[in-house]
Amino acid sequence: MKTIGIIGGGQLGLMIIEQAHLLGARTICLDPAEDAPAFALSDEHIVGRFDDPQALEELCRRSDVVTYEFENVPGDLLVSLEKKYNIKQGFKPLFDSQDRLREKSNARDHGLQTPAFEAVDDAESLRRAVERIGYPCVLKTRTLGYDGHGQAVLRSTADLPKGEALLSVPCILEEFIPFDFEASVVLVADERQVICFPVGQNIHKDGILDLCIVPAAMDESLRERMMEQSKRFMRDCGYRGILAIEYFVKGEEIYFNEMAPRPHNSGHWTIEGATTNQFRELCRYLLDEPLEEPRLVAPTVMKNILGQDLERAKALAAENLPDVYVHIYGKTVSKPKRKMGHVTFVGMTGEEYRTKWADEFVK
Repeated sequence: MKTIGIIGGGQLGLMIIEQAHLLGARTICLDPAEDAPAFALSDEHIVGRFDDPQALEELCRRSDVVTYEFENVPGDLLVSLEKKYNIKQGFKPLFDSQDRLREKSNARDHGLQTPAFEAVDDAESLRRAVERIGYPCVLKTRTLGYDGHGQAVLRSTADLPKGEALLSVPCILEEFIPFDFEASVVLVADERQVICFPVGQNIHKDGILDLCIVPAAMDESLRERMMEQSKRFMRDCGYRGILAIEYFVKGEEIYFNEMAPRPHNSGHWTIEGATTNQFRELCRYLLDEPLEEPRLVAPTVMKNILGQDLERAKALAAENLPDVYVHIYGKTVSKPKRKMGHVTFVGMTGEEYRTKWADEFVK
C-alpha cells in the first residue's frame, strides 16, 4: 500500500485524502495548525511549518510520493527535496505559478494571450507602467495574493496613492480586461495523455469565488479552443499532475489570468458532477494509475460556503435533498469570508439556481 504525502492540511488536502483512501492508498500530511481539517482523515500527520526543512524532510521520508495543496511552499527547500524524494509533479509548475510576473511571462511565451503587463517596483515605475498600459488597470503583488487580496484597480490618477500603498513588495501592473465572464479549466497529465474537465463559468463576490456553473455558457468552438490551448500549454511546459487555469473571456478572445498546480476551488463540482473528479485523477497520477477522461454527468452548480452561510449549509445537509451535496470542511474557526464548505447542485442550470436557491444564502 502506497503512502501519499501532502504538504498542506486544508480542505484541498482533506478531499485528496478522501479519494486516496478510495483508491487504496494511505496518506500523511504536514500543516502548522494542530486542528487542520485534513488531520481528521489522514492516516498520519505532522504538525510543522512549511518552511521547516526538518518537517518537510520527515514528510517526504515517510511517503512514497509527495504532492502539495497550495502554491506557497518555499521553493529552495522543495528543489533540494525533489532531488532525493518522489515529488512527482516536480518544482517547475509551482515555481512558474509563485510569481505573477513569471507566470504571465511563461503563459505569453508558450502562446497564450495575456493582458498587457509590466513589472512595478516603486512609485516611478508605477507611473511609467500606467502611461504604457493606460487606465483602467490592475496593480497586484507579484506573490502571495489570493481571493482579491493584494491588488487594487486603478481607474484614474486619483487612484495612484491606493496603488502606491502596495509597493512595499514587488508588483505587476496589468491591463484591465472588461471581460464577459471568467472561466476555468482543470487538467491532469501524465506521460501519456492530458485529460481535461468540462469548462466552468466562475462568478465572484468581493474577490472570492461564489459560484461555478458547468457547462460554461459559451460557443462550442470557443470552448474547444480553450480546452485545446490548455492541453497544448500543459504539454509544451512539460507539466505533469494537476493544473487549473483561469481565463477571462471577452467576445471571441480568451485571456490567461492565472494558474494553480493543485486542485482548484472551481473544480470542486467534479466530485458529484462528473464521472471522475479532480482529486481522484490527481491521486491516480500520483499512484501511477491510468487517467480516466471525465464526462459531465448533468448541468451542475457549485456554491462556495463562507462563514456567513455555514449554518444554512448545515441545515441544508440535514434535509438530505436529492442531487444536493453539502461538503463541510471541519474548520474549527468560522469567519464571514473564510471558505467553510461548498454545496454542489447536480442537474441544475445557473438560471435554475438563481430562481430557486440564490435567496437561501447571504447576498
